Amino acid sequence: MSLATYSDLKTTVANYLARTDLTTQIPDFIRFAELRLRRELRIRQMLKSVTTTTTGGDPTVALPSDFLEARDFYVSTNPIQPLTYASPAIFSRNTNTTQSGKPLNYTILASEFKLSPVPDSNYTLEMLYYASPTFMDDSNASNAFMANAPDALLYAALLEAEPYLMNDARINTWGSLYDRAITTLSKSDEASQYSGVPLSMSYAVR
Repeated sequence: MSLATYSDLKTTVANYLARTDLTTQIPDFIRFAELRLRRELRIRQMLKSVTTTTTGGDPTVALPSDFLEARDFYVSTNPIQPLTYASPAIFSRNTNTTQSGKPLNYTILASEFKLSPVPDSNYTLEMLYYASPTFMDDSNASNAFMANAPDALLYAALLEAEPYLMNDARINTWGSLYDRAITTLSKSDEASQYSGVPLSMSYAVR
């Protein structure tokens, strides 16, 4: 069984369901599966870095359009100034939000980062974040999910199919296989990042 492209995946889903009459519906099952993976899977192949610049007097910076979750965020000064996340409620109660200076904290509101103190100048910000892969379709044959988690993608698509087919008996089967795939992918990803590297403590310089 080949499972490397969007076309392969559509064929495999149809084969697993033993149906030939779902040509219109299968792309929907796959799209819902990709949405599920965007929410539940974080692997290093989804990481992306971006650089942006603040504007003096403006506490907001737009999120990348494909933003899912921040992994590292800092002000690129010498020395580097890490930015610390605060929930919106805590952020709004921080007295830094009404002051100006080099940003120290951030929160996320809708499609923007909000920084405190308010930048008093133009600062370069660097961020490493998990990005949502572009959805697959007939003109986009693969993405990070297809290349690195085809089993999870398949089981998620099958899981989305069963309610449509009113076949509730299979939901637990595909759900268990999906959960196992996500768990093993996460463990493998974590192990590959730290395997063979001695653990040591380091201290950030501020």
